[in-house]
Amino acid sequence: MSTALTTTTQTTAIERAGQMAQAGQIANSYAERGVFADYLTRKSGETIRRQRADLGLFADFLCAAGVTDCPTADDLMGSPATWQGVTWGLVEAFREWQVSQGYAVGSVNVRLSTVKAYAGLATKAGVLSAQNHALIKTVAGYSRKEAKRVDERREQTRTGAKKAASISLTKEQADALKAQPDTPQGRRDAVIMALLLDHGLRVGELAGLEVAHFNLKAGTFTFYRPKVDKEQTHKLTADSLRAVRAWLTSGDATPFGPLLRGSRKGGKLTESGMTERAITDRVRVLGESVGVAGLSAHDCRHYWATRAAQQGTDPFRLQEAGGWSSLAMPRRYVEDARIANEGVKL
Repeated sequence: MSTALTTTTQTTAIERAGQMAQAGQIANSYAERGVFADYLTRKSGETIRRQRADLGLFADFLCAAGVTDCPTADDLMGSPATWQGVTWGLVEAFREWQVSQGYAVGSVNVRLSTVKAYAGLATKAGVLSAQNHALIKTVAGYSRKEAKRVDERREQTRTGAKKAASISLTKEQADALKAQPDTPQGRRDAVIMALLLDHGLRVGELAGLEVAHFNLKAGTFTFYRPKVDKEQTHKLTADSLRAVRAWLTSGDATPFGPLLRGSRKGGKLTESGMTERAITDRVRVLGESVGVAGLSAHDCRHYWATRAAQQGTDPFRLQEAGGWSSLAMPRRYVEDARIANEGVKL
């Protein structure tokens, strides 16, 4: 091979390497800008709403910490550049600030996880250094034992609407909640309570139910669970089937669209469905009518999981029926047995 040909080949290789490097830099630039957007397309609407709330509180903390140009939750969620200057010290201070403000330790841990996740995305986008991100990852949440110690050492242990412990219901109270008057509003309320108490639905899942989701002939209903991105079919319990049948066959429900209808003062039903807030308010009112103050849909889910476990439901079946992604989640909802080894077979 001649010297001229060798030189030409080497020059071509060098040019190709330069072009590849340039193309790679351009691709990285586009990818960096799309890191947050790509992450959000992979998350459910419920996760995005929760993370927006988490980052909103982080934004409040940054403002309280003296950051002059305070970011918003949407800034932190959509713009990698907003994370410029975030350090492990700020993240750790955010954790401590939440504790000092009286937030539940479980909520502190969740928000810390959200902030660390977005710090990781900002690192991938080239805004934070790998060294800085490595330090941020070392900021740890609290274990259950540590959480107990934290609560013992502070006067205010809860901030916000979330309760420290769920309200326990007896079977008699649950039965009373499902036994509503034979009126349009009463039949609607019976559906609400039966689906919450007998199927452990989340309030968002209940609000999203439509008439078309129910098959009275088969005695089933099919619905979507956003938290696990899954569609499930449940067999209606006797009480649920009775309540839903009365609601759908009485002419109270609309022929199509949302299963539930809202109501005005005096009990007259509206033409529109019920929001999560409206369901929450109604459950509280119904709880008060049977002598239970502060009842929530979450309490009904707690009752359902606890009763199912007490009746000997297999943990894996309970996990599936409740729409949980792991066995650790239903364990949080199940009350401890009064006798620790009750039901243990040897």
